Amino acid sequence: MARTEGLVTSIQVGRPQLRGDENAEDPWDRRWFSGFCKEPVAGPLALRRLNLEGDAQADLENHGGVDKAVLCYAAAHYDVWRRELAKPDLPFGGFGENFTVDGLAEPDFCIGDVWSVGSAVVQVSQARQPCWKLARRWKIKTLALQVQQNGRTGWYLRVLTEGVVAPRAPITLVERPNPAWTIARCNRIMHVDKTDLASAAELAALPTLSASWKNTLTNRIEKGLEPDARRRLEGRA
Repeated sequence: MARTEGLVTSIQVGRPQLRGDENAEDPWDRRWFSGFCKEPVAGPLALRRLNLEGDAQADLENHGGVDKAVLCYAAAHYDVWRRELAKPDLPFGGFGENFTVDGLAEPDFCIGDVWSVGSAVVQVSQARQPCWKLARRWKIKTLALQVQQNGRTGWYLRVLTEGVVAPRAPITLVERPNPAWTIARCNRIMHVDKTDLASAAELAALPTLSASWKNTLTNRIEKGLEPDARRRLEGRA
């Protein structure tokens, strides 16, 4: 049974910055520009319609916007990743998330869920689709693909009511209109069960699903088209 209460145990923000050295011998160490690398905050900050105070995205075509104002990731995944990647010091925020959420994960969030956190009200819009920046951050070329395959993706929130949030803030379910559509199930339909067009149509019809996911699923159903995921997943190193 899906849980309905958790804790935003850590909050991370960051603005786009240029990283690396254009003359580096190792391709992984060459220049790249991104807002992926975020730092934890100690106190309260404003959560606005498009992002958290002090946060921004470099690639506004694929990140940010109303449907992707906040990226969440389950705190419980970190112990698993630390073992699997042999990175015992992997910090919260290491997967580019704004909210590291304790006590909840992909099976506990559904499309259209309304949650309260601090004085803000947020809504679940889609599962996160990992990209090459995650691979670039940790210099593991297959990391984004691993995340997609194992379903430990994280999820996005849109902001319904702006407010103030802080580390250690409770996150509590207010309303759940689509209990059948957990983030875990959405990941399966998007990335694994691609021939299940009936479920894809049901998911695409949800009014609170993000515009980008609606577009992808509609193209699958009506035209048999799938986006080329290689550039998103494989990295540029």
